[in-house]
Amino acid sequence: MSELNDQQLLAEFVRDESGTAFATLVERHVHLVYSTALRFTGNPNQAEEITQAVFIILARKAGKLSPRVVLSGWLYQAARLTAANLVKGEMRRHRREQEAYMQSTLSSGGDASSQSIREETWAQIAPLLDEAMGGLGETDRNAVVLRFFENKTAVEVAAALKLTEAAAHKRVSRALEKLRKFFFKRGVNSTASVIAEQISTHSVQAAPVALAKTVTTVAIAKGAASISTLTLVKGALKIMAWTKTKTAIVTGVVALLGIGATTVVVKSLLPAPDIQGTWLGTIPLPGSGVQAGESPETRLVMRVAKVNGQYQVSCDDIDQGAKDVPMSNFSYQHGHIHGEFPTSHDVYDGTVNRAGTLVSGEWKEGNASGPLLFKRTANPPPFPEPLTDAEFAPRAGSVLQGLWKGIIQIKNGGLHINLKIAELADGTYRADFYSMDQGGNRQPTSVSYDGATVKIMPMAGYGMFQGELRNGDREMVGDWIQGGQRAPTTFTRAN
Repeated sequence: MSELNDQQLLAEFVRDESGTAFATLVERHVHLVYSTALRFTGNPNQAEEITQAVFIILARKAGKLSPRVVLSGWLYQAARLTAANLVKGEMRRHRREQEAYMQSTLSSGGDASSQSIREETWAQIAPLLDEAMGGLGETDRNAVVLRFFENKTAVEVAAALKLTEAAAHKRVSRALEKLRKFFFKRGVNSTASVIAEQISTHSVQAAPVALAKTVTTVAIAKGAASISTLTLVKGALKIMAWTKTKTAIVTGVVALLGIGATTVVVKSLLPAPDIQGTWLGTIPLPGSGVQAGESPETRLVMRVAKVNGQYQVSCDDIDQGAKDVPMSNFSYQHGHIHGEFPTSHDVYDGTVNRAGTLVSGEWKEGNASGPLLFKRTANPPPFPEPLTDAEFAPRAGSVLQGLWKGIIQIKNGGLHINLKIAELADGTYRADFYSMDQGGNRQPTSVSYDGATVKIMPMAGYGMFQGELRNGDREMVGDWIQGGQRAPTTFTRAN
């Protein structure tokens, strides 16, 4: 049975109501459908229900499908539209539940030190992938599903699309370029080959072991589906019918536009998700870190509220010590956000995913720019408040607490540093680092001391000091290490 192709299995199911043929189809495509649903909802239970609904729809419509249909492409589109319908109804009630799962899914797979650039690319494109696929034409979408979701060979893609191998290759390449442009406009700068690799590697994951059997039973046994699943099927069928009608309308409009008759704007099937709440992102900063090739970075906590119909947005720059920085000219339309920081002229543009849990976009600072992914969070990192005079005043029993002043020796002279250190009751330290020749802005800083070596590192990662106490614990003598280079540095206790 497994050697039969999809069309042969469909024909057998329609002709003989063969449960075995339908079960083979389910086993062959359940992982694709489940993975698509999971990307949309971020909820495994909802993804399983969507998978059931999609195969119920297949069982009902099997006799009406064209013999030329690319079943994997048809199932992908059915899963995408069914999931969109569920998200539309559940968006407001279940956003918090979806958020926790999406964050754990996208952050799994190893610590940051082992995460490659390609893995980071998947984290950026995953929340945008199905929207991007929805913008492709049917043949282009089928080509991508076959080639990268299902990892078919070029020969198999050509056979399924009824094209020559050269034409199929051209179709796949053209579809990939459309996806690349879509992602680039939303702040994801990658090559078509990397995008193809990431879709091929990550887009389809294994569905739960028992799901295929359950789906087969529910899909072909009348009355076996739950009321909620049948409601989902009903809504999805309406959307699929509307989508088919809309395609016909748009095709007709294109013809009319050729003679200047009319213009039609087709709106998205889904409303834009609510973005009010707290978001966390990490952004690379210009400059160098401790090792050569390392870049400093800072965590941004973005808070979004809507008051009297107007958005009010502010950010905490956790690792650079800036709090309640207002974002001006903020707009949110059709799933896209735009905001500016008037004092620094920084600009952020991003796209919100369907579940309202991720914003993927690009941060621009002067001539520099880079991707910035915000995740919705209910537990943002606390803001490190500046030390008060009482907190870092010298005291007996602490060799580090107090105000220290030093000079980092560089080629063109030296950078004057003020360092405030407070030792907490548990023996750990808090510190504030000020580079007086670079504007004197506060840098929240970590400090460690094991009785022999003192280490001082601004939280954003702009280099570090490593040295030892001397002269009756009144001096810290060592090196400032940044970009793999060392500069002699001495800190002296000040009054």
